[in-house]
Amino acid sequence: MNILNIEHISKTYGDKVIFDDISLGIHSKDKIGVIGVNGTGKTTLLKMIAGLESKDAGEIICSNGKTIAYLPQNPEFPEEGSILSYVVKGKKDKDWDVESQAKTILTKLGIYECECSTKNLSGGEKKRVALARTLVAPADILILDEPTNHIDNDMVRWLEEFLLKFKGVLIMVTHDRFFLDRVTNKIVEIDHGKLYSYDANYSGFLDLKTQREEMEIATERKRQSILRVEKEWIMRGPQGRGTKQRARKERYERLLNASGSREKQSVEMDSVESRLGKKTIEVNNISKSFGEKLLVKDFTHIFLRNERIGIIGKNGAGKSTLIKILIGMEQPDGGSVDLGETVKVGYFAQECESMKEDIRVIDYIKDVADYIQTATGQTSASQMLERFLFTPEMQYTPIEKLSGGERRRLYLLRVLMEAPNVLILDEPTNDLDIETLTILEDYLDSFRGIVITVSHDRYFLDRVVDRILSFEGNGQLQIYEGGYTEYMEKKEEEQDIIIKQEKSNKKEEYRASKEKKLKFTYMEKKEFETIDDDIESLEAKIQETEEEMLTCASQYSKLTELTEKKEELENQLELKMERWEYLNDLAEKIENQD
Repeated sequence: MNILNIEHISKTYGDKVIFDDISLGIHSKDKIGVIGVNGTGKTTLLKMIAGLESKDAGEIICSNGKTIAYLPQNPEFPEEGSILSYVVKGKKDKDWDVESQAKTILTKLGIYECECSTKNLSGGEKKRVALARTLVAPADILILDEPTNHIDNDMVRWLEEFLLKFKGVLIMVTHDRFFLDRVTNKIVEIDHGKLYSYDANYSGFLDLKTQREEMEIATERKRQSILRVEKEWIMRGPQGRGTKQRARKERYERLLNASGSREKQSVEMDSVESRLGKKTIEVNNISKSFGEKLLVKDFTHIFLRNERIGIIGKNGAGKSTLIKILIGMEQPDGGSVDLGETVKVGYFAQECESMKEDIRVIDYIKDVADYIQTATGQTSASQMLERFLFTPEMQYTPIEKLSGGERRRLYLLRVLMEAPNVLILDEPTNDLDIETLTILEDYLDSFRGIVITVSHDRYFLDRVVDRILSFEGNGQLQIYEGGYTEYMEKKEEEQDIIIKQEKSNKKEEYRASKEKKLKFTYMEKKEFETIDDDIESLEAKIQETEEEMLTCASQYSKLTELTEKKEELENQLELKMERWEYLNDLAEKIENQD
């Protein structure tokens, strides 16, 4: 059932067409990811649905009684008030304990001081607090603009689970491809003022989009073929006193004026870098604290030529601080960082550098160079801008007219045009569209230099890095070989070992206390008298089942039955062990009273 309809919407900004007669039906339980190149109107579409942006034509119809909650890309906050009061404002009339739910969500998002003033929050903290406000007592329709920005990997995984359990409609813009794959069941693509809807997650969208583009190409070939035939007919002229068939002429005119399939624009970047000598970046026993908080302790590492390393950790762990120490923007409390003479760093900061609003796009790039040498020859600033989707018209517009994502893309181009041999990228996936990210990843494949990146984007890390540098807490940094998926597998193995050790310790405690005689109530006494035998019996049954499984390894149905039986016995054993712990705790208290 449709609960929200977008009908024949049009929108322009000056000479730029944002939407050209678009329509979309949104059903209950739709979880929609909106994607497209930066500047195509993704945020504008979300604002229109939320009722915060006007339309030139068309209408958006929402079912009666449906509530909408909107998370903006850059939330605004009141000058005064506590975090908790901001999050629960207007939601206390719900049936559940809103404040309790708010505190839980804030904690999951790394906000622990709920009574602090909102005026002291950083930009990233504001985004997380605003996200908490959107998720508390959620509305029927959630509209989220870049919800994964400024949250670490653990928070992203928690948010995934929250949204997967959410029963209402979700409409969001995000460039996190793993997140899109896990959460969405529909992708809406904005391309040159049109909407294309795909009933699939991100992986399915890639296949369906390829099919659509192939059909468009085939249709265009057919149109061109018919045009050639019709043009020959038109050019031959009328025979004798006859006249051309009017219908055929009109058909030719329609074919001639029809828009063919557009050549796909893409961000392309030839390899641009400087030679890197033998000595690169050597980190010698550095430490760094802020007040009582220890971020880095005795860290030593030599960055190898062509090394690709991803830095991960919780928000506030010190990732950006470490990067700033590497490039000299921060000084360590102890230790040193030595850079080789040939090292030329390109630093892509988490926040765009300050840009003069009134200067033209092309002048911003020409401040670096009018021409630059690439692998295929000399290229002008204008040509490089075109490869980054800045049309000739856009190049001569002031920066103030660019969207946030377009500014981020422009900033990335400027960093790359400086021809670095060490690229340091702090959250490069924030506010860059998927198409730009894909080409950046391809560029990094051929980049002859060192790449150091801080990112919570799991797809980007898997695609780009071959090592993970993890902030483990208490200033400890640990290096893991492989990408993010390999890192997670190693962490899960470590966690399994810890859990097995804890279970083993509990069993040892049980065996050590097994002979202890205690006085209980009648029922507790009866239970305690039998619990030892019950546990031993369950352990024996598990062992028998395991032996039986070995004898019928080739009998699939029997093996499945035994596996389920073993799992059930293990669950019963775990419950018995928990009950045993309770009885022993109670016995200890009785003994102390005596």
